[in-house]
Amino acid sequence: MEIPPRVELTAEAEELLRKLTSTHGPLMFHQSGGCCDGSSPMCYLAGEFRVGGADVKLGDLKIAGIQDPIGFWMSASQFEYWKHTQLTIDVTQGRGASFSLEIPLGLRFIIKSRLYKEEEVALLEPIKFASNM
Repeated sequence: MEIPPRVELTAEAEELLRKLTSTHGPLMFHQSGGCCDGSSPMCYLAGEFRVGGADVKLGDLKIAGIQDPIGFWMSASQFEYWKHTQLTIDVTQGRGASFSLEIPLGLRFIIKSRLYKEEEVALLEPIKFASNM
């Protein structure tokens, strides 16, 4: 069995990320789950959001047509709730209350999720904390 990714993208999310990358350059995601930005994944210029010791990296999203992988970070406290969950980034119409790069386009990223099967949990790679990178 193949190692399951912790984060995936829908085709629509990939298309939007290609557009955002061509406009802005390398990107990153951060998922906080806090009250100010709700629980939407936030897309920033790579390095614009400063990750720290309270953040974990779930993976790098590799998209055809984009040279640099897009890192996906999450607060460690939020990860505790979602550690047995595979996340899928999707796009929907609407304006979220955030600083995410897609907002001016009248779109917003959203998270869909599913619980891993027991055999998948055993294969998951360890999480990388920002303080260990």
